Amino acid sequence: MSPSTATGGISSSSADKLERFGASLIQHGPLNARAYLMHLAPPEEPTIVPTLEKLARTHGYTKIFAKVPEGAAARFTKAGYAAEAVVPGLYNGHEAGVFMGRYFADWRRHPANPHELRDVLSVARRKAAQAKATASSPNPGPLLPQDSRITPLGPDQAEDMAEVYRVVFDSYPFPIFDPSYLRSSMTGNTRFYGVLIRDRLAALASAEMDPETGSAEMTDFATLPEFRGRKLAGILLAHMTERMRDLGLSTLYTIARAESYAMNVTFARAGYVFGGTLPNNTHIGGGLESMNVWHLALRDAPFHPFTRNPKT
Repeated sequence: MSPSTATGGISSSSADKLERFGASLIQHGPLNARAYLMHLAPPEEPTIVPTLEKLARTHGYTKIFAKVPEGAAARFTKAGYAAEAVVPGLYNGHEAGVFMGRYFADWRRHPANPHELRDVLSVARRKAAQAKATASSPNPGPLLPQDSRITPLGPDQAEDMAEVYRVVFDSYPFPIFDPSYLRSSMTGNTRFYGVLIRDRLAALASAEMDPETGSAEMTDFATLPEFRGRKLAGILLAHMTERMRDLGLSTLYTIARAESYAMNVTFARAGYVFGGTLPNNTHIGGGLESMNVWHLALRDAPFHPFTRNPKT
């Protein structure tokens, strides 16, 4: 996701909460005014639609956002959901993932700035085509600035990481301004990477891996204002993509701010394919924004978790 120019962040107490409904995982709350089905446990497929409906109506949410296997999509379509984006091979390289939306307010299904969003995509595709045309040239692509290095980030860096996020984002759908949340994420399947310039954290991002599906969401990109213009997001993305390839993952994807030229160009240039737009989906940078889904296939074979020696 792209940086904003804001200088502060909402408190972690304002962030929406993650809640288990059986073995399925749902994020919901008033910040995004939505319920987000992040993980659908197969045994709960017959009951999850009414669960989401009740949750949204009880709290007055204006959108339900669901990420589901293609085989489950028909059940959601019958319940009034529309497919907004598709990631081929999201489930172990074989079954597509479908991002579906259901709305309880008509205004939310329509982006407020459709012309700008189309221009962002046009620019991203043009830049990607230019990068592909020059791929055989001696240009090695973005290079790390002098006195800098890429490094995995751990619990000891959580305070610095949270400070970068507080500077970059005015709001965010997850409580990344809270160092304890970042530390907790690290104990699971999320890996953070940063660019240090003269030993100062200048940019960072994360890969949220899902061992069950062999996929990872490439997310939480942030660059401090004084270090922008050096293509640090692209450098981080290239590094992280190779680390995920080393781990044997099948598919990578991102949910990027649809109005951000920088981040959409970054993913397009890196070979990611546009999968669709999620209207008014995420509270980030101070308000609700539409998001673009991009994806990259790393391999076609079924995923076997961590079969290769990972390079950190």
